[in-house]
Order: sequence, then structure tokens, then C-alpha cells
Amino acid sequence: MGGSDPHIHVEVKVVHGDAAVRNLMASTFGLVGDLPGLVTTGCGVRVALAMTSPRPDRVTCLPCREHAQREHLRFAAEVERLSRMPGSTVGPARGRLAAARHRDLARRFSDAAEE
Repeated sequence: MGGSDPHIHVEVKVVHGDAAVRNLMASTFGLVGDLPGLVTTGCGVRVALAMTSPRPDRVTCLPCREHAQREHLRFAAEVERLSRMPGSTVGPARGRLAAARHRDLARRFSDAAEE
């Protein structure tokens, strides 16, 4: 897909997006790094960062929506599993809340695909 791709995609690391890391670094340390101009998407193409969104209602690329759904479900299961481990800094109750949020996002990506 060249420069004429009209779709809005998700980054391949939809759960751990670079923008979120950048915001964390800025709020914690006062450091602000540049975001990349091009990113790899869930469907495997490279597009301008401006042509991506983590929001289900904005993503128009079907393979990217499917990728985001899988990633959010995988992350939800991982968070729940890790929150139940002895010594975890995130307790089971908080783990369930975080997992529920990611499962909701996965459902919203799925719902968007059916419209």
C-alpha cells in the first residue's frame, strides 16, 4: 500500500504504543522524545503515525481491527495471570479491572468490524 491508502490503522504494538510510553516518560522525568514518522501497523504495512489510532471507532482497516482485538484479549489474559502471582505489585482486583478494560476494547474492535 502506497501513499494513497485511505485507511486508519493501529500500531502493531497497539497495547504498548509509543505515544503512551512517551507520555509516561514526559510525566515522570520531564523528558520528551520524538515520535516516529512511520510505524508498522497490525496489518503489516508501514504508514505515517498520523494514519493510526488506538480507538476502535477510528480504525477502518479490518485486519488492523482484528489484530487489535487479539492483542487486547491476549494482554487481558496476561494481566490477570500476572496479578494472581505471589508478590505481584498489582493485586487480583486491580488485575481484573485492567483485564476487563482490555476485554471491552477487544469487544469494541470486534463490534466495529461487524458494522
